[in-house]
Amino acid sequence: MSRELEFFFDVGSPASYLAWTQVPGLCRRTGATLRYRPMLLGGVFKATGNASPAAVPAKGRYSGVDMQRFARRYGVTLTMNPHFPVNTLMAMRLVTAALDNEQHDTVLAALFEGLWLRERDLSDIDVLGRTLTEAGLDPSHWAALAQDQAVKERLKATTEEAVARGVFGAPTFFVGEEMFFGQDRLDFVEEALQR
Repeated sequence: MSRELEFFFDVGSPASYLAWTQVPGLCRRTGATLRYRPMLLGGVFKATGNASPAAVPAKGRYSGVDMQRFARRYGVTLTMNPHFPVNTLMAMRLVTAALDNEQHDTVLAALFEGLWLRERDLSDIDVLGRTLTEAGLDPSHWAALAQDQAVKERLKATTEEAVARGVFGAPTFFVGEEMFFGQDRLDFVEEALQR
């Protein structure tokens, strides 16, 4: 029986981007099923009293350096977005709307890459629409889905579930009930999936 890896994330988190580049390969190696769990990181921060590392200047500078170390280790590019932190409410509604859609991977790649490779301000609806169009997606269709009340409620429910399960930041992973915080804990995640 395949184990499941739950990946709680927000596309506005550079650490979530780094994890996103690695978790499919990790799941292939371990035979695990990947379950994307989009949440609103701002909502998690508000509920838990946590804040972005960027809120503490010295920590923010260090985090930027450390993320570049991991980008090099993973063999990927990470460009720190000049608009960071970006309001990702609409983007995360899009990811939520795409969960059960065959275009899920395309939507996720467009948003993560738009933020962390192309330095786009995806809180700007026009920029978000252009980013979807360039990925071969119909922005009008996806905008309508993002406004669906069921999508809004699903994103809210997942965010509330994350907080209830002890999540305080992104990315956070669960293997069963065991929680792992941070893209720098993927080795522990892989060990847990191999047990």
